[in-house]
Amino acid sequence: MSTRDADTQLELLQGTLDLLILQTLALGQAHGHAIARSIEQRSDDVLQVGHGSLYPALQRLLKLGLVVAVDGISENNRKARFYRLTAKGRKKLFSETSKWQKLSNAIALILAPVAKENP
Repeated sequence: MSTRDADTQLELLQGTLDLLILQTLALGQAHGHAIARSIEQRSDDVLQVGHGSLYPALQRLLKLGLVVAVDGISENNRKARFYRLTAKGRKKLFSETSKWQKLSNAIALILAPVAKENP
């Protein structure tokens, strides 16, 4: 996963894509293309999820029992694999979201402008 702008392309923290996939699936089942599109849209097109990152992450989440998959037909009448969050996945999403918020708050504190002290 990367950011859209190649000039400012950033590598995101390891595990971030898994968290974003779990959050996307908390809204309901989706196939891979819909998951990638949702992440892009919800990030105002800042984050781009390539198939080379998305499908290995989905396989990892399947192996961990955090999501399940069923085959079906997409909105375009194409065969697709739909992924859904499990109860274990929902617990993981909750715990990882809490960790992420703590980390985000800590970084925001460090990046906040420091008030100048008057001499």
